[in-house]
Amino acid sequence: PISCCFPIMVPSRNLITDVAGVAVGSAHDATIRSGLTVVVPPQGCIAAVDIRGGGPGTLETAALALDATVEELHGIVLSGGSAFGLAASAGVRDWLAEHGVGFAIREARVPIVSQAILFDLLNGGEKSRLSEAYSKLAKEACETATEEAFALGSAGAGYGATTANLRGGLGSASVAVDDQLVVGALVAANPVGTVTMGDTRHFWAHALERDGEFGGLGAPPDWVHPRGPPPLKGGPGENTTLAVVATNARLDKRQARRLAIVAQTGLARAIHPVHTPLDGDTVYALATGNVPLEDPVYSLALIGSAAADAVSRAIARAIYEAADTPEDWLAPPAYRQRFAAAL
Repeated sequence: PISCCFPIMVPSRNLITDVAGVAVGSAHDATIRSGLTVVVPPQGCIAAVDIRGGGPGTLETAALALDATVEELHGIVLSGGSAFGLAASAGVRDWLAEHGVGFAIREARVPIVSQAILFDLLNGGEKSRLSEAYSKLAKEACETATEEAFALGSAGAGYGATTANLRGGLGSASVAVDDQLVVGALVAANPVGTVTMGDTRHFWAHALERDGEFGGLGAPPDWVHPRGPPPLKGGPGENTTLAVVATNARLDKRQARRLAIVAQTGLARAIHPVHTPLDGDTVYALATGNVPLEDPVYSLALIGSAAADAVSRAIARAIYEAADTPEDWLAPPAYRQRFAAAL
């Protein structure tokens, strides 16, 4: 049972911005063949993080630990560029500070911005002066952040992403748990493995699809899981899938951490393999606090299950919506390119 002091309208964009107050902005640069995505939650939003990859690259995740004092987060950055992309967080902090957003210490405001990065440095392009480029892109993404619809596929942090056999991308999905609770997910999909099953155009996440959001293909007929090692990218360090899940539920920091943990299972339902030694797989959880829960255990289980499903769907959408890979890129074809004859 769930109660709320007032009814909340549930929109149907099938994006993380269906959670009221959550804004998303993306920017990319075709010259460096990379980009980033910024999530700006409403002030007072509780945040947590769960890291499962063996080779993460992050900033300010320690501030989200359960024993840390600060509970709210003012911005999340998902970025390409590997370690060079970490320069983006400074641009987001500066933009938030200019707008008076931050943790109050007397008259000072200190924006708490956390960031996670993925590796997209081998797709060609001009890779000099990357840090400067990401700082500029960060401010552009903040300026364009919206609580409405935003671009999926080859946008933002997913612009330079790849999978083992296809172009990666930016994906999102949402679900109404009931007539009040909403859960949304945002992912930058850049895994070392595959999101599609073997040589087919069917997605590992097919059982979770809603309303044909990534083709409505279902399971491949008479398919048998191939023997032998799974297909992987050229190297074990060329990967990572990043995600943010958000809900309008009222959660404390411990509950938000559990939400992030449960949401990680969404990666395992959509990617094969996942959480490998040099993955940086990271999932953030945000709770805006609009809907109080009468049953913190049962309701959190429902929210976590919905979040994991939304993450899986968002990963498939990221690959399904990717734009054609340009001919001069050192990257695999996009989904619609590879399977054009069957679409």
